[in-house]
Amino acid sequence: MSNSLSATLPGDLKTKSQDRSPAEGHVTASSGKRREPKRINRRGLFLFAAGVVVLSAAAFWFLSNAGYETTDDAFVESHVIQVSPKISAHVKALYFDDNYRVKRGELLIELDARDYEVALASAIANLASAQGKLTESEAQQNVVQAGLGQVKADLASARATAENAESDFKRNEQLYKTHVIDRREYDASAAQAKTAAASVESASKRVASQDAQIRLASAQYVTASAEEKQAETQVQQAKLQLSYTKIFSPFDGHVTKKNIEPGNYVQPGQTLLSLVPPDVWVVANFKETQLKKMKVGQSVSVRVDALPGRDFKAHLESMQFGTGSRFTLLPPENATGNFVKVVQRVPVKIVFDEAPADLERLSAGESVEPRVDTHRSSLEQSHRAAPLPAAILGTTEGP
Repeated sequence: MSNSLSATLPGDLKTKSQDRSPAEGHVTASSGKRREPKRINRRGLFLFAAGVVVLSAAAFWFLSNAGYETTDDAFVESHVIQVSPKISAHVKALYFDDNYRVKRGELLIELDARDYEVALASAIANLASAQGKLTESEAQQNVVQAGLGQVKADLASARATAENAESDFKRNEQLYKTHVIDRREYDASAAQAKTAAASVESASKRVASQDAQIRLASAQYVTASAEEKQAETQVQQAKLQLSYTKIFSPFDGHVTKKNIEPGNYVQPGQTLLSLVPPDVWVVANFKETQLKKMKVGQSVSVRVDALPGRDFKAHLESMQFGTGSRFTLLPPENATGNFVKVVQRVPVKIVFDEAPADLERLSAGESVEPRVDTHRSSLEQSHRAAPLPAAILGTTEGP
């Protein structure tokens, strides 16, 4: 009985399991069919959302960049002044170091001035000698001028005496013919007339000689005056040379590329240092195809790589009349060989509208990315880059 029971029991279980299998299989199949559409709907929603995001980003990029021109071929530019001496001398002292900020007119370099001080003293002595010669020639001119008056007076007296002697001789000649006087008186009056005439001739020669002396004195005075002016010029030149022993800062700015030490021997034209004034601007090399809508005066937003997260306000000031390649040392010769068209770039000058204090951090050569707003036409050029003022080259004050 136990065996039959045990034999029957698995069969019942098997029957039950067979009875359940179709239903359960149907339920499983139906549940699988129901879940498949849900999976498809989620994927479609995801793809749709992704497409919307991409289209929105593309639309935003187009709207934010349409009407703007930009380039990464742009740099901060500034004046760079090379300071050099005008004389040869040893360096006595320096009053600056690398990257120092200096003011206009500030003493930077002092050269050994002893040779030039001696030259100035010699020039001053030569000037004193020339002034003495001028005074002497002036006095000599006054003396000969006074002597001319004396000899002219002597000539007038001699002429008067000669006229009187000639009158006496003529009267005595008539008297002698009428035998009123004797031969001795007649000969005496004739001799007096000849002596008086000789005196007149002698006085005339003395007047001519004195005139020559006056001309000579005048020429000596002119020579002495010229020597005095030459000596004065030599003194000024010596003072100027002495002033070159002190080199002053021609502008406000920062010292760069210091190439000098105390004790060095420097020569005219040798670059001792470079000075960079605080005035900066941007030179952007735009492609020629980007210049269609760009005009002078348009506003520009400038991003500096060294100062991320900040946009500087600026404006387009000018465009170079010629591409960059046209002004290279060896311009391309497109008329020779095979020609390959290359898009050229044109340098564009962009001037900042920011206050000078906000531009202190900008240095020449830093990379920037300008963004020119071509929506607007040319604006009034209220801010324009001004040229540097006259440089401070030294002082002509002597010791």
